Amino acid sequence: MFDLKIINGTIVDGTGADRFVGDIGIRDGVIVAVRRGGGLEGEAAETVDATGLVVTPGFVDIHTHYDGQVTWDSLLEPSSQHGVTTIVSGNCGVGFAPVRPGYEDALIELMEGVEDIPGTALSAGMTWGWESFPAYLDRVEGRELAIDYGVQLAHSAVRTYVMGERGARNEPATPEDIDLMAKHVQEAVEAGALGFSTSRTLGHRAMNGEPVPGTFAAEDELFGLGRAMARGGSAVFELAPMGAAGEDIVAPRTEVEWMRRLAADIDRPVSFALIQVDAAPELWREIMAESLAAHEAGAPIYPQVAARPFGMLLGFPGHHAFSKRPTYVELSRTLGREELAAALGTPEVRARILSETDLPSDPSVLFDGMNSLAQMMVDRTYELADVPDYEPTPDRAIGAIAARTGRDPLEVLYDAYAQHGAGAMTMVPFFNYSHGNQDAVREMLLHPAGVSGLSDGGAHCAMICDASYPTYLLSFWAKGRTRGEGLPLEYVVKKQTHDTATLYGLTDRGVIAEGRKADLNLIDMDRLEIGRPYMAHDLPADGKRLLQGSTGYVRTIVSGVTTRIDGVDTGARPGRLVRGRR
Repeated sequence: MFDLKIINGTIVDGTGADRFVGDIGIRDGVIVAVRRGGGLEGEAAETVDATGLVVTPGFVDIHTHYDGQVTWDSLLEPSSQHGVTTIVSGNCGVGFAPVRPGYEDALIELMEGVEDIPGTALSAGMTWGWESFPAYLDRVEGRELAIDYGVQLAHSAVRTYVMGERGARNEPATPEDIDLMAKHVQEAVEAGALGFSTSRTLGHRAMNGEPVPGTFAAEDELFGLGRAMARGGSAVFELAPMGAAGEDIVAPRTEVEWMRRLAADIDRPVSFALIQVDAAPELWREIMAESLAAHEAGAPIYPQVAARPFGMLLGFPGHHAFSKRPTYVELSRTLGREELAAALGTPEVRARILSETDLPSDPSVLFDGMNSLAQMMVDRTYELADVPDYEPTPDRAIGAIAARTGRDPLEVLYDAYAQHGAGAMTMVPFFNYSHGNQDAVREMLLHPAGVSGLSDGGAHCAMICDASYPTYLLSFWAKGRTRGEGLPLEYVVKKQTHDTATLYGLTDRGVIAEGRKADLNLIDMDRLEIGRPYMAHDLPADGKRLLQGSTGYVRTIVSGVTTRIDGVDTGARPGRLVRGRR
């Protein structure tokens, strides 16, 4: 007797092996039978005919930032909308535990500055009630969620907890500081942290403009905390390395050197963000080659790579090129969202805004210079259709359209923003698009040292919605690419199931096999697409975030329980905290 039986599905099992038609039997949240060719005998409480559908393991997204959202939101959207059944949070050195009483707002401001999650939403939505990291895990463990949630200990939180303002100001840690931080790191991993994370890129700053605590940590601190992590058990050392955003093209080489030594020293995986940058468009190849050489020498370092161009979505609902022009400033202060959108679509307001110049930007305000940046980047800004094209040709850039039609580029840009009731977003691919295509992304995804990551689910709410990466890997790379070669379906499924789960030791999932956790997706590949990004105001305190829906997910199943049917939440909450390796 099965709780659920899935019959006649085209099974892509997550191992990279060829797909096959077969049946799956599930009991007590576990896959107990897989039969090639079908004909699985036995009654079931529910039987689902998956004829014509692809059945995959649930996707494991290892780079998200739901550390605060998990305390109020059981759905954990947008990731759960895209076939994700397990997430790993606490990346890039930012998180909410440990925290000294009275220091909660400082961690919120840090998260807001680094990850662009509205601080008002975090303040209104988060339910605190912990000081130590183990206590944070206990708090989350009581939550009933749509998907499983794992988390890492953040360097900024533990450094500030131990060192106070000295840690926040990035003063050097003393041996005594390191010893005390190490105790907290070891305690966190023993309690169930999946890893330890830090940030060293100058692109990550708090709301006051200060670099993230730990940005300039010396090697004795990094190695001391890495060794403490290893003493606690099997976990991953994750980081955003120096130069990750192209701000330094020399630093990435030295970063790989110490990461390699650390991985060999502690015999634990070290995983770091890697993207293609314009300042050195071929540097990523060198870094990946060095990473592979480190693997072969017994030092497990894993570049995390993105699924598509890495940049920002700009438009009237978020950051945009006209935000400092007097008419826009006045209207945004006096009108509600719907009234403002209607006004921006009128010829009178359009003419006034286009005739004006910007108010000065305040360098002390994070993102205040985005309007100037957007104006300078018109030759690399593209409209996004209802089914977004993330590999547009140069002739579709705003600047190219302006040149072709004899119009001012900002006029073309304004009209692009004004579409869809002034809700349209344009794409500015800063990274992974140095040569005007996604060939570099494809090579990174194929590289044996690389692991799929960097979706930033739950973060960068006003600028991106890369939580749709899992859908994109299938809809674009396995099906829809037209400007170059794609990738086999079996391969892209393995990249975001078996491979990501294995990196974090979650080997009870990520593969369709007997004895594995029954986390599954039933997908209509003909209908699988991601939608046009749009701004929602559904966070606490009317906070805004970019969302991007999907079509084609017929069912998503977590621990044998159906959580979504045709993309619609069923209300089931089988997801739980994941403590440590499985």
